[in-house]
Amino acid sequence: MEMQSDFDRLLYFEHARRNAETTYAKNPLDAENLTRWGGALLELSTFQNVQDSKVMIKDAISKLDEALAIDPKKHEALWCIGNAKTSYAFLTPDKDEAKPYFDSAYTYFQQAVNEEPGNELYRKSYEVAPKAPELHSELHKQGFSPEVMGPAPGIITGPSTSSSVKGPKTQKSSDLKYDIMGWVILAATIVVWVGFAKANIPSPPPQ
Repeated sequence: MEMQSDFDRLLYFEHARRNAETTYAKNPLDAENLTRWGGALLELSTFQNVQDSKVMIKDAISKLDEALAIDPKKHEALWCIGNAKTSYAFLTPDKDEAKPYFDSAYTYFQQAVNEEPGNELYRKSYEVAPKAPELHSELHKQGFSPEVMGPAPGIITGPSTSSSVKGPKTQKSSDLKYDIMGWVILAATIVVWVGFAKANIPSPPPQ
C-alpha cells in the first residue's frame, strides 16, 4: 500500500478512525477494531501540534488499553501501545517524566515479542527500545524542544533533524540513532497499515 502524500495519509487514517468509531458503536468489544482505532489515532497525532499530539496519543493508548482488556495477548495492540508510549515520551522534555513511558514501552514490546517470537519487527523494536532514553537525553541536551521538533515520528524521521545537529563529532553517532529509532517507528507504521489492509477498510472518496 503506497501513500502518495502526507495529505493522502491524513485522509486515509482519518477515514479509518471514523470507520472504527462507527464500528465501536455497534460492537464495543471488538478488540481488532479498537486496535485499528488506536493505531489510526497514533498516526493522526503526527499531524498535530505538540499539545494536541499528546492528547491524541493518550486517546490512542486508551483505545489500545480497551483492546488489551478484551484480548490481553493481542500482539498488534501490545506493539502499537509500545510505540504510543515511546512517542509520548519523546514529546516530554523532562527526562524523569519521560522515563516511565519509555520503561512501559519496553515492557509492551517485550510482551509483543513473547506473543509472536518470530516477528522480526517486534524483536527489533524490543532490542533497540533501551536506547530510546539515551536518544531523548541527547536530543534535549543539544537544545531540541518538542515545540521545534513537532510530533515524535517527525523527530526521528524528519529530513531536517539530522542536518540540524551541529558539530562533526556528534553527527555520525546522532545519524545512527536517528536511523535506529526511525526504523522502529517506520516499522510500526507498516504494521498499522497492514492491519488496516486486512480489515478491508475502503479508501476515502476522492476529493
